[in-house]
Amino acid sequence: MKNEYNLIATAAFGLESLVKREVEQLGYPITATENGRVYYTGDSEAIIDSNLWLRCSDRVLLKIGEFKAETFDELYEQTKKLPWQKYIPKNGAFPAAKITSVKSKLFSKSDGQRIVKKAVADKLMAAYKTRTLPETGASFPIQIRILKDMVTLSLDTSGSGLHKRGYRQYGNEAPIKETIAAALVMLSRWTPSRPFLDPMCGSGTIVIEAALIGKNIAPGLNKEFVSESWPMFRIGQWEQARREARLKENDLDFRIIGSDIDARSLKQARTNAELAGVTDYVAFQRIDLKDIRTKKKYGVIVTNPPYGERIGEIKTLTPLYREMGRVFRSLDDWSYFIITAFPDFQKVFGEKATKNRKIYNSTIKTYFYEYFGPLPPRRKPREDRAERADNEKDEKQE
Repeated sequence: MKNEYNLIATAAFGLESLVKREVEQLGYPITATENGRVYYTGDSEAIIDSNLWLRCSDRVLLKIGEFKAETFDELYEQTKKLPWQKYIPKNGAFPAAKITSVKSKLFSKSDGQRIVKKAVADKLMAAYKTRTLPETGASFPIQIRILKDMVTLSLDTSGSGLHKRGYRQYGNEAPIKETIAAALVMLSRWTPSRPFLDPMCGSGTIVIEAALIGKNIAPGLNKEFVSESWPMFRIGQWEQARREARLKENDLDFRIIGSDIDARSLKQARTNAELAGVTDYVAFQRIDLKDIRTKKKYGVIVTNPPYGERIGEIKTLTPLYREMGRVFRSLDDWSYFIITAFPDFQKVFGEKATKNRKIYNSTIKTYFYEYFGPLPPRRKPREDRAERADNEKDEKQE
């Protein structure tokens, strides 16, 4: 019988609904959702699937326990009661890696980490009947969350954040996290049958994430995870999951575009795309925003322009946002989506969004403005058959 675990997928504020949908699509039941967290249950395969496939989550935690503690003595005693020996072997390392404390009497983070570490150590020494713990084996990072005196203790199964896909060796001055970039593409409802453009692509993160989505490439495929050597997993279980993930990649043929005025950023974008393995599906061009033209219909723009808090002054960016509104509206039948913290965006842009949602890009409160254009007309079955016949004829001639 497989062990069932309580899992938590963390996310940037504003992306919980997307992460919830992703977990459900993986086939795991949701138990609760709150700010920045999606709770669900699953076995060891769920931990692997979540780390390999969740595009919008920051990391995957294995929940050990939850309790109320108003004093550090209570924190110690309640932590010690939890079954740490079920997860951490005798030689396992167990750093108190991260702590957050909000609206709690336990406001000293360093004391909280020290006490949790001591309680876990005392529990493990009692369970293994030893006076020392070498901590020379696999790492089991402990995450401590204290909210209004409610303590949640978890083991971090991801290690480095899931946004670190492994391809972004270079970033421009204002990078967007890969997880947020993927979320923006998903919120745009883009499909590979439609044109895609990021006209201020920088080092290419949004374009690359769109390509990964279009090809159904697992975002964690080229990452290493801290939990891979944990005893709950069978030997070869992670590699088997990676092989299965590669088989799920599709054979769709598409090309999506990123453009920018900065040649150095475009060079970085091309390198990042190569490292991500999507060079055949993306193209980067040096084009000024004002010069963007296309005859293609029903396309999608997703972009992360500069917004004053990070690059330059707001006054110098106002003309950019006016120009952006003019250019985007000139693209017949296109949909466009902009994430920004720029004040009075809609007024300067010149058009009210169909919808906007608040998303925290690291510590910056941004809004994602959604302008939905018309969907492409549905193709008739006869047109699809004719196109397939033409493709088959071309292949024979080649």
